Amino acid sequence: MKEARIQKPERQQRLFGLSTPLRAAVIPPLSAARWLLVLIVAAGVYFFHGFLFPVLAALVIAFASWPLYRRLLVAVGGNRTIAATFAILFILAFLVIPIALAGTYAINEVREWVAWAIETNRHGAVTPHWIATMPVVGEWLNEQWTTNFGHPGGIGELIQLVSGANIGSIYRGVLAAGGSAFGLLLTLLFMMIALFFAYRDGEHFAGQVDRLGERILPARWERISRVVPATISSTVTGMTVIAIGEGLVLGIAYWLAGVPSPVTLGALTGVMALIPGGAPLSFTLVSIYLAASGSPMAGLALFLWGAVELFIVDKTLRPKLVGGPIKLPFLPTFFGLIGGVKTMGFLGLFIGPVLMALLVAIWREWLREVEMAEDVVPDGVAEIEGSPPQIEIVAEKKARA
Repeated sequence: MKEARIQKPERQQRLFGLSTPLRAAVIPPLSAARWLLVLIVAAGVYFFHGFLFPVLAALVIAFASWPLYRRLLVAVGGNRTIAATFAILFILAFLVIPIALAGTYAINEVREWVAWAIETNRHGAVTPHWIATMPVVGEWLNEQWTTNFGHPGGIGELIQLVSGANIGSIYRGVLAAGGSAFGLLLTLLFMMIALFFAYRDGEHFAGQVDRLGERILPARWERISRVVPATISSTVTGMTVIAIGEGLVLGIAYWLAGVPSPVTLGALTGVMALIPGGAPLSFTLVSIYLAASGSPMAGLALFLWGAVELFIVDKTLRPKLVGGPIKLPFLPTFFGLIGGVKTMGFLGLFIGPVLMALLVAIWREWLREVEMAEDVVPDGVAEIEGSPPQIEIVAEKKARA
């Protein structure tokens, strides 16, 4: 019998000669996969960067409100879809809608301010009586007002000198900001959608991030993964929520005291409350205005109310609400606010301080590791002298402990 011959598959004819199996890859498969992943992530950021700000805002809100969401999840029997729906409805009812209404009133009041400035710039204006009659500085302020605003075109010249823009372009900018409500509404819609899925699938996604983080930073990920949520929750609760509360409470006090444009001044006070010392400066200046304009009792009452409210917040509410380890100094807070607003607009008021707090937290973690290593190495040398590998093992074990 003839032996059966194994037939080899014929090589298929290609355009440029016969196909040959590759003996060695030009680029190692692992490196190629990593670079491909980097390119895909970069392409995703490029094509979807318009959704980056709503997603960041949704993640910040989810981190800050996660303890309350877990209680809600237990109350609805563990149904994540129902719990996420109720959480979104609560945020809309108690956070988004009040802020939107206050923003609408504030924009209308700012338009009135700009209209007054245009009219004053066209015809000039005399010094208000309450400014001219202020003690000590009244005469000097009267001279400055007459020099800068007493003649037609004075406000325009001052704005041109300070910012390089004219009052007409500023007015058009205010109108454009008021007319961009549709874009803001779309951003808010995307943020709420992202927040819904962050609530519903947050734990599953966090588990995936933990597994990836352990591969990237095996020695440090466990501590960073604990510091980051605590930092975000501490920063958002300690700065943003309390700032909104102070702006609301002091805005109502401005309205009761008869201050013009109380909504705008309350919103400005809330923004200033993000900066250490900003809220006391705001209500002190408004109190001085009331006292100088002929309402000294209202100014005194407003100042006392602001002082009592600030004492209650700083001594009782803030320590209970801020349970995290991060307390930002003035300079990082200021840079976070200014950089956030310049990069992200209004949303940067909330995201900028959070990112700065994360940087400060990571920096402090690194310093802590360095200090622990410096404290541990001499003990390791004393225990086992002359064995560098053993010293490293002892130092590592003590650092983990």
